[in-house]
Amino acid sequence: MKILVTGCVGFIGYHTTRELIKRGHEVIGIDSMNNYYDIRLKHYRFEELIKLGLATNRFNFYERDITKDYQFTFILNEHKPDAIINLAAYAGVDNSIKNPKIYFKTNVQGTLNLLECCKEVGIKKFVQASTSGIYAGQKTPFSEDLAVNVPISPYTASKKCAEVLGHPYSYLYDISFTALRFFTVYGPAGRPDMSLFRFIKWIDEGTPILLYGDGEQSRDFTYVDDIVDGIIRSLDLENKYEIINLGSDKPHKLNYVIKFIGEQLKKEVKYDRKEFLKTDIKSTWADISKARKLLEWTPKMGLEEGIYNMIKWYLGNKAWAKDLKTGV
Repeated sequence: MKILVTGCVGFIGYHTTRELIKRGHEVIGIDSMNNYYDIRLKHYRFEELIKLGLATNRFNFYERDITKDYQFTFILNEHKPDAIINLAAYAGVDNSIKNPKIYFKTNVQGTLNLLECCKEVGIKKFVQASTSGIYAGQKTPFSEDLAVNVPISPYTASKKCAEVLGHPYSYLYDISFTALRFFTVYGPAGRPDMSLFRFIKWIDEGTPILLYGDGEQSRDFTYVDDIVDGIIRSLDLENKYEIINLGSDKPHKLNYVIKFIGEQLKKEVKYDRKEFLKTDIKSTWADISKARKLLEWTPKMGLEEGIYNMIKWYLGNKAWAKDLKTGV
C-alpha cells in the first residue's frame, strides 16, 4: 500500500513509519517538526528514517503543518495514498491546560483538514490516534461502549472531538474511519516528557524523580511495537466506523515500575513528591476484547522486557540523550 503518515517524526509515528517501510509499504511522511518537546529527539528519528528511506526508496518526507491544508493538499493529489494514518497531534494533559488553543487547532482542525482532503481526493481509509485519557472517571477495565462525555482536560476533549468528526465523514462519504485509543505508550526513542523516560533519566543521573501522589496509581503500559502492530492491522479493517482500544491489558503501579528501573540501573531512587494532580487518572486498564476480535491483535511485549529495551536505548544514546529536556 501507499500510506500517508502524519506526525511521522513523532514517537509513535517514527516507529509506525519504520515498520510500514520494513513490511514493503511506501510511506509519505508529514511532520511540522515543531519544538513541543526537545527537537533533538525528532532530529534523531528523522535521520534514522532518512537512512531507511535511502536504503529502500520507499519513504518521501514533507515538512508540513496539517492545520494549513494548502500545505499538503497537493501532496495527496500527487501521491494518491491508499490510506492516511493521522498521528500528528499535540499531546500532554498539563500543557493543554496552559495552551488549549494549539491543541484544538492541531488535534481538531488538523483532523478536519485531513478528512476534507480524503473527501476531495477519494481516500477511503483513515486511521486516527486517540487516547485512553478519554475514559477519565469510568470504571476499569475500560471498554469502548462506555460513555465518555466528560473529558477533564483540553487534550482529552480535543481527542474526543477528533473521534466524533470521523463519523459524519464515514457516513456521508464512505470513508472507513478507525479511532484507536492508545494506553500509555512507551519504548525506545520515546518522548522525554513522558514518565518512563523521565524516570530512567532521573534515576540514572541521581536526580530525585518528580512523583505526583503516592505512586499507587496504575497504568496500562503498552509497548510501542505492539501499538504499531495494531495500527497496521487496522488498515485491513473494512468496517466503516470503529473505536478500538489498544492496551496491554495488564496494569502496573508506578511504584513497581520505578523500583524495577532502579534495580536495572543499579541506582538508588530518590523522590520529589508532589500532590496528586486533579487532571490525572488513578488507574487505566484497557478491555482489548474488541481488538482481539476485529484485528486479531494481542500485545506481545511484557513490561519488564519493554522497559529493559528502553533503558538499553537510553544508555546506548546517552551521550546526547542525557541532555534532552524533560519538560520540567
